[in-house]
Amino acid sequence: MASHGNKSEEEAAISEAPNTPISTIVIIIAMQTEALPVVNRFQLTEDLDSVFPKGVPWVRYRGVYKDLNINLIWPGKDSTLGVDSVGTISASLVTYASIQALKPDLIINAGTAGGFKAKGAVVGDVFLAADCAFHDRRIPIPVFDMYGVGLRQAHSTPNLVKELNLKVGKLSTGDSLDMSPHDESSITANDATVKDMEGAAVAYVADLLKVPAIFVKAVTDIVDGEKPTAEEFLQNLAAVTAALDNTVTQVIDFINGKCLSEL
Repeated sequence: MASHGNKSEEEAAISEAPNTPISTIVIIIAMQTEALPVVNRFQLTEDLDSVFPKGVPWVRYRGVYKDLNINLIWPGKDSTLGVDSVGTISASLVTYASIQALKPDLIINAGTAGGFKAKGAVVGDVFLAADCAFHDRRIPIPVFDMYGVGLRQAHSTPNLVKELNLKVGKLSTGDSLDMSPHDESSITANDATVKDMEGAAVAYVADLLKVPAIFVKAVTDIVDGEKPTAEEFLQNLAAVTAALDNTVTQVIDFINGKCLSEL
């Protein structure tokens, strides 16, 4: 690598990265129902020779689409209960392991979310998150309180937002599907339009390892609406998953051949 004055080779590589076409992406999706439409759309195949530690349930689907190496990572099923391994712990682990093994240029965390009608969300909306924060890590001690919220910015994508006419809102993350009064006050403080169970955890690891990340969230239920969250989520999951798949496809098409600075 050519000399860059006082910059180290590592610093130079980081500074050049935004001007290098995106080659490898990792898509983190928590639920199999959300993941399979994308897998089928891009004809991805399950990697039977896993890059992950032996014994973990994490599943990697991979394939090539135009100029992109696509890796879709699904945390798999809980080995005891057989349900999707949702939540921040699984999301953190698979994000870390995926970055270490696959060295992606960009991470896309895609999935369903609850939306708030007070912020203009309706079922079927797909949002690109401007930033991510936690709403259930309450540490009422100066500075630790900010650490608990863990606010992190998503990678800036003004051209993507304009081209696909996407809605933009703030994302709040917690490990519960329902919303306690404590969570509600924290979500309000986070100024969130959508809430999920993975995003801020993915954002934390991506920021830690300096990998750009974007967050695509499709609204299955209205948290401040009239229907019970679990009931509305299950009722709308299939239709909203189709909307999510369509948007993820458009995002990937837009990303293909572009540099990070062009997003």
